[in-house]
Amino acid sequence: MNTESVEKVQCGDRTYDLRRLRPEARDDIVGLARALPEIDLQFLRSDLTDPDVVEGWIRDASSGSRFTTLAYYDGELVGYGSLNLRSLQWMSHMGEIRVIIAEGHRRSGLGRVLTQRVFDIAHDLGLLKIVAQMTREQIGARRLFERLGFSPEALLTDWVIDRSGRTRDMMIMSYDVDPGDRSGN
Repeated sequence: MNTESVEKVQCGDRTYDLRRLRPEARDDIVGLARALPEIDLQFLRSDLTDPDVVEGWIRDASSGSRFTTLAYYDGELVGYGSLNLRSLQWMSHMGEIRVIIAEGHRRSGLGRVLTQRVFDIAHDLGLLKIVAQMTREQIGARRLFERLGFSPEALLTDWVIDRSGRTRDMMIMSYDVDPGDRSGN
């Protein structure tokens, strides 16, 4: 780790270090992804177990099309929250949220903290809508986003294919950003 700005946040009895995505974090991201259960890997949009894919992911952040906050616990990467911007002009008013938390740190409040960072970035960028995508089977994720104020927009049948070659239905949920409310709900 370098001397870059670190924000400490308390979630229950744990203190996490939050920092912006940086090139030196490549191996940390690969390590986090490789430690995820297979069911979680099935639903990642990019294969973050592949260092070359992570390099591209980091380049996207350097270009300003992805804003990612990394969460470390005792020097180990245990999660991230990311806001991914749309490159198409007709979708430039929205961003997509992605949050991944290591198994041992779920239900700690860390996901909520990282999600709040995404809401803050969306407000700062003047976005009007945040989108979350998940498969129909990801009931926990759907409930979490509903609690955060997201609403279902669409269910697309057989829209994605998992690592085993099985098609899955994809659910799209969205949250309308209120320029005056930074609370995320």
